[in-house]
Amino acid sequence: MSQLKVHVGDFTFDAKFEEKDAPKTVAAFKKAMPFVSQAIHVRWSGEGVWMPLGDLDFGVPYENHTSFPAPGQIILYPGGISETEILLAYSGVHFASKMGQLAGNHFITLTSNLENLKEMGKTVLWKGAQPVRFELV
Repeated sequence: MSQLKVHVGDFTFDAKFEEKDAPKTVAAFKKAMPFVSQAIHVRWSGEGVWMPLGDLDFGVPYENHTSFPAPGQIILYPGGISETEILLAYSGVHFASKMGQLAGNHFITLTSNLENLKEMGKTVLWKGAQPVRFELV
């Protein structure tokens, strides 16, 4: 069952929250919805897009965190040694910054149109920043 839609440029994905494994992150993110940002291609992490959020503080600890999100998984890095960010993996990712390896809270998983992930990632890579919108359904 889809709980939200994730739009990245011209691409739309159904998605679900990982409420059981990341309840604090999901609750904090829901308060910020609809959430609008821009996706740019990752610099150090591999094949993913990220939304840099500066010093935005969601007030969440690490939960269900990973450095290796699978394609279609969305993680929130709550800040610390690097800026707050959201990352969407479209293929192989080893989450990192110029400070080294990071871990982010896996709190959303895409559930539809996964066959379009690589095309979405390549669009961000070759055409630049794309608008992003997370909305409840």
